[in-house]
Amino acid sequence: MGLEVKVLDLGDIELDTSFLVLALEPGQAQQVPTLGFLITGGEAPIVVDTGFSEPAIMGNLGMKGWWRDDQGMEKQLAKHGLEMKDVRYVLHTHLHIDHAGYDDHFPLETTVVINRRELEHSVSGLMGEQYPAPYIKHLVDRLHHPGALRLLDLEVVDYEEIIPGVRCVAAGGHTEGSMNVLVDTDEGVACICGDVIYDIAHQIVSPHLQVMELDPAVTGNHSGSKRGEKAAIRKALVGSRFVLPAHDRPGVVEGGRIVGRTFDSTPGTLISNDDFPGKLTSDHKEAAHA
Repeated sequence: MGLEVKVLDLGDIELDTSFLVLALEPGQAQQVPTLGFLITGGEAPIVVDTGFSEPAIMGNLGMKGWWRDDQGMEKQLAKHGLEMKDVRYVLHTHLHIDHAGYDDHFPLETTVVINRRELEHSVSGLMGEQYPAPYIKHLVDRLHHPGALRLLDLEVVDYEEIIPGVRCVAAGGHTEGSMNVLVDTDEGVACICGDVIYDIAHQIVSPHLQVMELDPAVTGNHSGSKRGEKAAIRKALVGSRFVLPAHDRPGVVEGGRIVGRTFDSTPGTLISNDDFPGKLTSDHKEAAHA
């Protein structure tokens, strides 16, 4: 039986739309969800990305953050009958301010898994306060505690396996050390891709300002080249049945195209692109289930 990926609703943030998709409605504020993921059905529970440490820290980037209703790591894990101590591994697509803020709440017996290049990139200064000091200092502490941290070398090997059915590969975009997490489900591979993709509708389904067939639009936030960003998006799609960004609900893939969406689990009920109601922050979730 294949693994399943559950969406963890870790908070909402407000940011400029052009941050999500390059040149899309600059100056227009938009709220989007911040999502983590819980991989179940394997030999141990795995969490991918942990959200921000607290909503106020998003002010470091001139953004706003919220924890609403049942959002946040503890409440989201509880929905699946789990506590933080039950999680065996925390995997990080990357270490940005809205992805790695809750690691210090997990016990040191939980192994945090990062691409080594991403930890190096986090202290390079190239992306400034996108890597808050408390997050990175905590990870350095884990570096010196037996079993609390695992560093991968995804620029050297094709992939590294965490448990059977879960493997990590270099993402090739967004940050120098971003990684994709590939999960074998009964319906195909689910690719958890972090921020390589922010906005499925405007980057892939109807890519903003792009005229070539199947040429994706890039995000407004990356540390590499435009060529690398486009290639990274394609890499996330190729060979995947599902693609799971961190700020948009999962997409269902056929032949490099997004043919529909799911809401809170993968595999899950298919929602057509036409019926999908946008980014689905906490204010819009009831509409998605209607």
